[in-house]
Parts: sequence; structure tokens; C-alpha cells
Amino acid sequence: MRLIFFVLLFATLHAHAGDSTKLYDPKANVVKDVAECVTKAKQEHKNVLLQIGGNWCVWCYKLNAFVQMDSTLKNLLNTNYVVYHLNYSPENKNEAYLKTLGNPQRFGFPVLVVLDEAGKPLHTQDTVPLEKGNGYSFEKVKAFLQQWAPQKIEN
Repeated sequence: MRLIFFVLLFATLHAHAGDSTKLYDPKANVVKDVAECVTKAKQEHKNVLLQIGGNWCVWCYKLNAFVQMDSTLKNLLNTNYVVYHLNYSPENKNEAYLKTLGNPQRFGFPVLVVLDEAGKPLHTQDTVPLEKGNGYSFEKVKAFLQQWAPQKIEN
């Protein structure tokens, strides 16, 4: 399993090295994009999950690959969240927008911010507590995704 993870991680990093399909887009209009995510979340009764980081961030790609590789985590994510990879890089730090979220970049990268379907910030999550060894903990990531799922918040 560990070997498969690293093969997929390497393939993801290599595939994103020189094309326009990178996780993060420094040229994106974050205000417009997040507003579209909020609209979609409202229509689908989901929350928005902002993964803040950059194409330079190995741990950002590790987290994305970790969730996408596991069917349980991927299902939890797709069922409960509209996901947006919010760029933070020398080209564009999106500081004005991040200020409206309480400057979550202070935790390092990646950092996760959960918004409700109205776009109100619910939670900021430093991802270090979700780590295990040189990767992420299935149990901790699953608990995070379950804890901040819309159904859980309403109860």
C-alpha cells in the first residue's frame, strides 16, 4: 500500500510539473471561485473545503493523493464538500482574501478551512495533527471529514 501511495504521489507530482492541471492556480480569481463554490455548496447542501497551499507544497499533494486514493475518504469528501485548492505562492499569496478568513496560512501548509453553504467560516484546521509518520492518518482525516460534514454540524 505504501509503495502504491508513493508511486501515485510521484506520478501526480510529475504530471503536474509543467502543465495547467496543477492543484493550485496562482492566476485564479479566488473571490469569484470561492463564491462559485459556495453557490454550488448551497445547491447541493454541502460545505466548502478550502485546501490552502501551493504547487510547491509536497504535503499539499500528499494530502490530496491520500484522500483521492482511499474510497472511504474520497466518498466522504465528495458527499459532503465542494473542494477548492486556494493558492498561496510567491506569484500570488491571496493575502487580502486570507485575511477575511483570519489568516489561516499562519498554521503552515496545507491548511484547511471549512465554510458552510452560506460561505461563513466554520473551522480552520492545521493539518499537522492529521499526519502519521511521513503521511496522513486515515482515522484522523476521516474523523475531520465526518466532524465538519453538514449533517454533523446541524445535529
